[in-house]
Amino acid sequence: MTGRGRRVAAQLRLPSILALSGAALMTLAACGQVATLPVSAGTGPQPALPAPQQALIPTVDIAPAVGWPRGATPQAAPGLRVAAFASGLDHPRWLYVLPNGDVLVAETNAPPQPADAQGIKGWLTRLLMARAGAAVPSANRITLLRDIDGHGVATLRSVLLDGLNSPFGMALVGNDLYVADTDAVLRFPYAAGDTRITAPGVKVVALPAGPINHHWTKNLIANADGTVLYVTVGSNSNVGERGMEAEDERAAVWAVDTRNGTHRIFASGLRNPNGLAWEPVSGALWTAVNERDELGSDLVPDYMTALRDGGFYGWPYSYFGPHVDARVQPPRPDLVARAIVPDYALGPHTASLGLAASTGTTLPAGFSSGMFVGQHGSWNRRPPSGYKVVFVPFTGGKPAGAPVDVLTGFLSARGEAFGRPVGVALDRQGALLVADDVGNTVWRVTARP
Repeated sequence: MTGRGRRVAAQLRLPSILALSGAALMTLAACGQVATLPVSAGTGPQPALPAPQQALIPTVDIAPAVGWPRGATPQAAPGLRVAAFASGLDHPRWLYVLPNGDVLVAETNAPPQPADAQGIKGWLTRLLMARAGAAVPSANRITLLRDIDGHGVATLRSVLLDGLNSPFGMALVGNDLYVADTDAVLRFPYAAGDTRITAPGVKVVALPAGPINHHWTKNLIANADGTVLYVTVGSNSNVGERGMEAEDERAAVWAVDTRNGTHRIFASGLRNPNGLAWEPVSGALWTAVNERDELGSDLVPDYMTALRDGGFYGWPYSYFGPHVDARVQPPRPDLVARAIVPDYALGPHTASLGLAASTGTTLPAGFSSGMFVGQHGSWNRRPPSGYKVVFVPFTGGKPAGAPVDVLTGFLSARGEAFGRPVGVALDRQGALLVADDVGNTVWRVTARP
């Protein structure tokens, strides 16, 4: 293992627990259900949706995080090349590119959640997070990366903001930088070229959080005139098992008025929306959504979809329109009847998080129209799915074809995770940036000369 790999392993080491966790997870994995369909069957506008497979012990197959061997990188698709834009970061999850070309990266992780994951299932969840590289304390900062000489490597690194609370989404509107902490949207003053902001943030709106805060990541994107922020708020459970009172205003995308902080639910029934992107042809807002777990390795596909104002997308009562989840009681046939079928499935358990429209890319022509998707990787599927970056081609504002692999090689032949891709963004030169929270790197993908 390299020095970086040893540092990652040291971060994950929960003294005597890891030895137990390996044995426990291997035992659980042996009990899990194996996929009978390829990931491609659960991909596209009409994914295969086989009968649910419930079990007392869910499928558990998590890739242990080890970090990248020295000199190793992900594998870029033909015609592309990849190199590190910045390395040695602390769990980089999300990216935002400022108009002057500076790149902001949220170095972040889950906040304390004292009431979440209790009992045996909670113990298992904590082991999973440790094994996956997600148990390290949150750095709670946003770091600015600047490529001074234009050679595709960050030569200046500065802490733009610190002392945050599990920050994630970022958006600049005029001279206001908005940051989505796990419990609030904050506004900070920003001037072009700033490398450090010391002014305190102003709370625009509080977001659902609290001692459970199951899906803690909150992303945001602004409309064209900056009067509205669209903010993602994931569910507080897998399928509402804590009661729907715990899900108040969650599993939704909010519309927040930047002038006064008032908000409304823009779209709902979205278990864990993360990525947000404007599709340039239709002007529609698209999101990437993590669907529910524990229905077997072939269910339920994650997806991306255009959002309709007032639309309901099924969670927790159904998935992909009318497919009822019998675990949810009492049922709501009235809501199932109006559940919107998502536009495009991204494969079961791929953990599709990052989303970026290809507008302005300088990658080859095949990547000129569509969406890049960062797939963080599965824990509830055997064999694993995700652990890569894909591109979905679009025609006329709609998906038109199978996903194309952009970056792969995040898993070793032994099933270890060298890295896990999360946020994706295009830099000012049109290259693709990818945040890798296990590899502690931001990768930069360009066209091969």
